[in-house]
Formats: sequence, C-alpha cells, structure tokens
Amino acid sequence: MANKKQTIYICDKCGNEFPTWSGKCSMCGEWNSLQELKLSHSINKGKRPDAKVESIRINDIKIESSSRIKTSISELDRVLGGGIVAGSIILLGGEPGIGKSTLLLQLADRLKTVFYLSAEESVEQIKMRAKRLKVENDKIILSADWDIEAVLGEVKKVEPELFIVDSIQTITKNSLEGTAGSITQVRECGILLQQFAKTSGIPVVLIGHVTKEGNIAGPRILEHLVDVVLYLEGDRFNDARLLRGVKNRFGATNEVGVFAMNENGMVEIKNPSQVFLGERVNSPGSVITVTLEGTRPILVEIQALVVPTSFGFPKRTSSGFDLNRLNLLAAVITKKTPVNLSNCDIYLNVIGGIRLGEPAVDLAVCSAMISSYKNKIYNNDVCFYGEVGLSGEIRKVMRQEDRKKEATTLGYEPDTNIKYIGDLISRLK
Repeated sequence: MANKKQTIYICDKCGNEFPTWSGKCSMCGEWNSLQELKLSHSINKGKRPDAKVESIRINDIKIESSSRIKTSISELDRVLGGGIVAGSIILLGGEPGIGKSTLLLQLADRLKTVFYLSAEESVEQIKMRAKRLKVENDKIILSADWDIEAVLGEVKKVEPELFIVDSIQTITKNSLEGTAGSITQVRECGILLQQFAKTSGIPVVLIGHVTKEGNIAGPRILEHLVDVVLYLEGDRFNDARLLRGVKNRFGATNEVGVFAMNENGMVEIKNPSQVFLGERVNSPGSVITVTLEGTRPILVEIQALVVPTSFGFPKRTSSGFDLNRLNLLAAVITKKTPVNLSNCDIYLNVIGGIRLGEPAVDLAVCSAMISSYKNKIYNNDVCFYGEVGLSGEIRKVMRQEDRKKEATTLGYEPDTNIKYIGDLISRLK
C-alpha cells in the first residue's frame, strides 16, 4: 500500500476540475478562479477483494410518513416542501448579519434534541444570543470545536434530531492540509458531512458564507453535494427577509418564505403585501404592482424619481430592480411615447428591500417613471402588471387571475385594459 499525492485545480466559480493551472477557466470563462487542491490517494498494488453490493427494488422501499420533520415554522416548512427530510443535508447562505444564525437557533428551539456546532463563536456567545431570542430548549447541545471528525463522533453518541454546522467555512478535517475555509477543507468536510447524513439518517444544516457577488463561497461542488440550497435575502437595514429555495431534491424550488427581523428574532409574515404597503402614500412616481415570489403573489410599491440631468450624461440608479432592464424600459418610453427620458436622471426604488426580477413588473416600472416625469398621480386603488415589449406593446404574464385575486383582496384594481405603453399617460390624474 502506497500513498500518492495528486494536485488538481478546481474552478471556484463553476466547480470544474483541471490537471494544470491556467489563468482562465475554459468552462465558465472566469479569470484567476482556479484553486489548487492536493489529493492523497491510497494505491493498492494487490488485487482488490470483491465487495458486497446491496440492492433493492424500488417498489420494495417503504417511505414512512414521519420521514419529514416539521419545524413549526410554517414559512420554513413552505420553502422546504413540507419539512426537513430525514438524512438530508441543507445549505443556507446569506450575507453577514442577515439572520442565518438567528433563524437556525429559533429552529433548534422548536425541535427535540439538536446539536449546534459553531466554530465562529464560543458557547457563551451562543447562549447570550439564545437568551436575547428567548430560546429555552434545554435539549440544545452546543459545541465550539472545529475538528469535524471529533465532533461527528460526539454527534453519533447524542443522536440528535438535527445537526447544525455554523459554518462550513470554519471547520477543518485534521488529516488534510490547508486552513479552515480553503477549497480543500470545504470540499472534503462537505463530503464527510454528506456521508454522515446519509448513513445516520440525521439531517444536517450547513451555514455558508457568501462572496461579494452574493454566491456561496467555496467550490461549486459544495452546492452539488447538498440536497437543498436556501438563500436568505434582504437588506440588513430593512426588516423584511426572503428565504428563497434555489435547489430542492424533495420539493419545488419556486417557493419563498417571508420573515421580518426584529428584537425577538425572525418573525413570520403571513400577509407580506400588507407589510410592504403599510406606509404607502400616493404621490407622483409611486405605483403598486403584483409580483410572484415563488407561488405567492405579493403587492409591492415601486417609486421612481425622474429629474432633468445636470451633466452631459444622465444618471440611472436602481435598488431592487435590474439596472439594464431599467435602461431598456426608459429607451422604450422615449421612443414610443411623447415622454423624453434621454436627458433625465432616473432613480428607482422597490420599497421593503425586495428584489424584482420577473418581466411582469415592467409596466409598473414604466408607470412610475412616466408619473414622476409628468408630476401626476394615478388612482389610489389601481395597480399595474404586464411585460413591455420593445415595440411598446403590453404582453400578458403568467397567473394573471392569481395576481388579480390578491390585488382585489387588498382593495386594488388591476388595470388590464392597457394595450400600449402610451396608454399610461391617459391614466394620469
């Protein structure tokens, strides 16, 4: 038996492996993204003994009704597809301070026995946060160790209902080279935790740091290893938080949970529309739209400020909406209506810290810009949704009846008679 070390290079953007280093990843095109990874292989010079492989017919597999663990947090269960699946591994990402540790500590308070590993904080610091959140579950077991192999030995003795790792970038496997957070450690620790979850049946929740682009730090293979990938989104200076599923082997990936962060931790929002419209004042540049977050229609307010530019090149700023899409819609308005935005600064803001990405909000964005430019308002009870084409036509969007039902429930009436972008001007008061 001999040990042989092999060096490979992994792209930390797409996860592809290469035998040699190069400045540019040939798969995704990113520059300086290849990271060195040293693998230690055991080479057996003798004959490999026959290994016994177990197999079973798919119809002989029995699925127990208790295979999912209800978290008692309905918004979290909604995103997970009904609860945490036994033996699954979940990756939760988000910006620092967004509320990841807070949400998981509140989750631990609602379950039976939970093993909470945090290599970032001492057990005293975790206790202080638990006291602030009024977490009183005596069956939460804390550890501040960073040796994942030693910790897993303790977890097997405890046999908890859930194992939480906060975070994957702070734990190490002592038999490997590299510091915590390196591509080698993150990859191998992730594989070790995946094997533990599948063999023990104990679900594992990992917290992952994110990069400045908003993606989970470390090799892309980490997201391939896990069963569920969740992102906690929102503005740290705003109360609203969105828990979005981007991968789920046991449920839909189009569900979103809505929370609010306050002094008591993460609070579920049963009716997000009322929260986002709670302080709305009808003024020029302010309009209401109905967006779909997962399968849930939500009413949000869009505000635009259009002013003549003081410089030779107009400035465009957007918060919560794609800037390139904003420029495209401004060009359509300039070309297809009497409203000339070519010499105007445009500032767009989506109230509540929510991000809008679907084309259905195009009409509302155009309505807000035209309203601000004309310094006139729309009716207080009207809302807009629809996709705007490059010719200025308004196209239908998916699930219009669901959007209309949600708007009507809150006292708003969708204007579905708009066929062309120029029709928005005649709606102004």
